[in-house]
Amino acid sequence: MLTSFKRIIKTGWKNFSRNISLSSATIFIMVMVISLATLLFIFNPISKTLISILQEKVDVSIYFKEEVSPEEILEVRSEVSKIPEVEEIGFISREQALEKFIERYKDNPVLIESLTEVGYNPFLASLNIKAHQSSQYEQVVKFLETGPFKDLIDKIDYYQRRPVIEKVFSFTAAVNKTGIFLGVILGVIAVLLAFNTIRIAIHNSGEEISIMRLVGASNWFIRGPFLVQGVVVGLIAALITLLITFGACYGFDSKVRAVAPEIGFFNIFLANFWSLLLIQLATGIGLGTVSSLIAIRKYLKI
Repeated sequence: MLTSFKRIIKTGWKNFSRNISLSSATIFIMVMVISLATLLFIFNPISKTLISILQEKVDVSIYFKEEVSPEEILEVRSEVSKIPEVEEIGFISREQALEKFIERYKDNPVLIESLTEVGYNPFLASLNIKAHQSSQYEQVVKFLETGPFKDLIDKIDYYQRRPVIEKVFSFTAAVNKTGIFLGVILGVIAVLLAFNTIRIAIHNSGEEISIMRLVGASNWFIRGPFLVQGVVVGLIAALITLLITFGACYGFDSKVRAVAPEIGFFNIFLANFWSLLLIQLATGIGLGTVSSLIAIRKYLKI
């Protein structure tokens, strides 16, 4: 049994070597498919980190009329904080808004001089609201626009920020959908190439197959090498992709950290190494095995 298994593997490798040019093309396409699956896997924790960072920066500001007292604004804050969609709410007084403006533009003498010429504090008190989800901002804004406090409000900047907010939270979904779509297309191409490789191998081994039939070789012994050939193609593609993933994560880690310190490509790679390896092996060997089984069923009549 062990001897037969060794011979099957040896013959499968021989078939792979005999059609090396076509096998190489199949491996190249498989590497692209596995790389795409790897990218989607790595992008998942990265997208969660990005969304978390962006959520911290995205909010809606409610500006109150000049005559509204701080006590009334704090009353509004108390009521708004009871809305389930609201995660966090902060109050900025007119004085605090002025201080922030001066601190921000202290190196711009033109703006500071213009502010001095105005002669009074032109800034409005505001509430900065953060919701749990981007889709919940509109519900909070409608409550303020139609609720008992609408006469106290000067303006709400939600409608100016809404396009940005929606783009931020739709980015991840778009990337995932695009990745899946491309993955399906490349997967089909990889299966077709691997299928064609096995078909040519079966055709080139016609005489050997006839001899094996004459000496009474089992169906498994005849079919096995072609199945091994598909597995070898998938395995090599998976290992190449693993090396590429390692190099890419290590090479781009410092560059990405310079822009976004919270995101560490190499740390993600190390933390998910075994999961990544399993996904890559499963994708590569799975594609190779399926292609081989289809080709064997169609062209190898025993």
